[in-house]
Amino acid sequence: MSATTLAPSDLSAADAKADGRIPLRGHLRHTGALVRRNLLWIRQDPESMFDALLMPVVFTLLFVYVFGGSIGQALGGGQDGYVQYVIPGMIAMMSMTLSQGVGTGFSQDFNSGVMDRFRSLPIGRGSVLFAKVSVELVRMLFATTVLMIVAVLVGFDINSWPGLFAAVGLAAVFASSIMWVFLTLGVILKNAQSVQAMGFLVLFPLQFGSSIFAPTASMPGWLQAFTDYNPLSTLADAARGLMVGGPVAHDLWVTLGWSVAITAVMAPVAIHKFRTKS
Repeated sequence: MSATTLAPSDLSAADAKADGRIPLRGHLRHTGALVRRNLLWIRQDPESMFDALLMPVVFTLLFVYVFGGSIGQALGGGQDGYVQYVIPGMIAMMSMTLSQGVGTGFSQDFNSGVMDRFRSLPIGRGSVLFAKVSVELVRMLFATTVLMIVAVLVGFDINSWPGLFAAVGLAAVFASSIMWVFLTLGVILKNAQSVQAMGFLVLFPLQFGSSIFAPTASMPGWLQAFTDYNPLSTLADAARGLMVGGPVAHDLWVTLGWSVAITAVMAPVAIHKFRTKS
């Protein structure tokens, strides 16, 4: 039977067998080559880094200088106190917001025919997705670096460097889990605009219905119940405890639990949808 007469289910079985014949070392080599390809693409298209460069600058200046005075007074520390409160939350926000880019980029690659080329090559199908996640993590770390530079300029005090690195690492773990959600959307939705619209509907309530920008104590009871189960709240609170001081253990373990659960559910779904997409 020729390749052109294979049904999608036959192609899926063939992909699975091909993946099974590729050793772990081969998967790692393929992933490394695809990471290099994606980084070279960013170098050729530097505009793709504008969101990672400008978003932390705009959001930091907006929330510190527009809302910092009023929210800071409620916190009892003025604008300087709000800077210490909001910057760890911004790290959590960056992990979620920039994760959306992996889905839109994946969708664009499908529509441009790049993914058809990848799937015709004798490479591990999972390597394509893992490479995407790896490069988006690099973009997130770049955005976090920009964020911390701006944060120091507006008065943030880094009380604990190990705590800062631990908070960034925790945010990267959570971001990698969310990227599998957006990779799935990038496969099943028809274009990048649809992925972006769906991402906005998911991100907006999660970000603003959390403790990222303001304490949740003054929120209505039903909204507080939502924030209690919102992983962005636990991530922001864990980052705040690590960087500024305060309770850490509960929020840390809850965030890690969310990350493991999301990855365990969505990574197999994303890989399966990628293999079977016709």
